[in-house]
Amino acid sequence: MLSEYLPILIFLGLSAVIGVALLLAGNILGPKRPSSEKLSPYECGFEAFEDTRMRFDVRFYLVAILFIIFDLEIAFFVPWALVMDKLGIVVFWAVVVFTVELVIGFIYLWKKGALEWE
Repeated sequence: MLSEYLPILIFLGLSAVIGVALLLAGNILGPKRPSSEKLSPYECGFEAFEDTRMRFDVRFYLVAILFIIFDLEIAFFVPWALVMDKLGIVVFWAVVVFTVELVIGFIYLWKKGALEWE
């Protein structure tokens, strides 16, 4: 029974060897020109902070959360679009209602200024 897993074990071993070989080749053959700009810390488009307890503007997180919410809602359209012709008119109208709710939520956030960035 263990002999059935031999091809998988060979595949995993070969993958590990290729991965390590590529990492080593890039490290050995790649250019090494360190500069102060390359070695400086960089995070999220902001300059490095002097104090780790410095306050962030909460709007940064709000925009990130809104992006995730709208992105996930849009992801519901892909499965629906793939089987649209098999589902019928009831599902079509359910998706129309879903889309209207999505647009209403987007307009509400837009009017409240949640998408504004100073």
